[in-house]
Amino acid sequence: MKDMAILHDSDADLSVLNGKTVAVIGYGAQGRAQALSMRDSGVNVIIGIRPGKSFDAATQDGFKVLPVREAAAQADIIHILLPDETHGPVYDAEIAPVMKPGKTLCVSHGFSMVFGEIKPPQGTDVIMVAPKGPGTEVRKRFVEGFGVPGLIAVKADASGKARDVALAIAKAEGLTRAGVLECTMEQETYEDLFGEQNVLCGGMVDLMKYGFEVLVEAGYPPEMAYFECVHEVKLIMDLIYEGGIQKMNAVISNTAEWGEYVNGPRIITPDVKARMKESLKDIETGVFAKNWIAEARSGAKNLKARREAIGLHGVEVTGAKIRSLFEQK
Repeated sequence: MKDMAILHDSDADLSVLNGKTVAVIGYGAQGRAQALSMRDSGVNVIIGIRPGKSFDAATQDGFKVLPVREAAAQADIIHILLPDETHGPVYDAEIAPVMKPGKTLCVSHGFSMVFGEIKPPQGTDVIMVAPKGPGTEVRKRFVEGFGVPGLIAVKADASGKARDVALAIAKAEGLTRAGVLECTMEQETYEDLFGEQNVLCGGMVDLMKYGFEVLVEAGYPPEMAYFECVHEVKLIMDLIYEGGIQKMNAVISNTAEWGEYVNGPRIITPDVKARMKESLKDIETGVFAKNWIAEARSGAKNLKARREAIGLHGVEVTGAKIRSLFEQK
């Protein structure tokens, strides 16, 4: 497979955004980080949000804050940074009525575009600019003079300049300082959902919970189990982040490294990979998206119940106790 080209500052032209207004729809962690960074780069940014804490926060940060429909009407580029499950209803009610040829729709995750929650009209550009990091990290890195890596994608290019606009936004947010990859929205959406469900969130959380449970059920103190199966995960991940798996293996003991090779494959067996493939198929065919949207729009009762249950699990109860030990008194 051909290596993907890494795009940097020299590949993007900020002047593409001169005279254009970007409406950031939503002012959560990503909305705030991206809006502030674009403004610091000289981009004219307004915020579209309903009244509430986010509206107040954006106002305090000095932005022109408007109802969503009014912000979308005034904008050349509408950058939707709301939770995935709300894109469709908000777009249909507030943005679609003011969409017209020449405008650009932008997202930071392709979910709503790929699974048909948003159906942009003909004559509009549809792009994605996706920082690969949480909003707090996006802003922190930008302020430090660098940036997190990112992805860009073009789904519709009515103007012939959609890619240039995506790159310019990425540059305004500091992403091209670190490096940007160009992909399709489908690639980003499927890989993102797969990674967070099977490895980063779903896989990692269940692996830590099972490890904790096995030790506690065997009679070991839960505090020690937490240190071994949860607390130290960050330390190991930091090593891998800094220099890869080999860097991590060079730092840990020979005993730990040997255990990795011997016991890792006993726990994460080939049948896990087979189930991951089933998960990927559900994502690619839209089964997961359909089920999630149905859950969200029916009040998210199962989500809320599971959210409450994890808070009562021994690993969380013990974790709260352990983390308090590290708080400065």
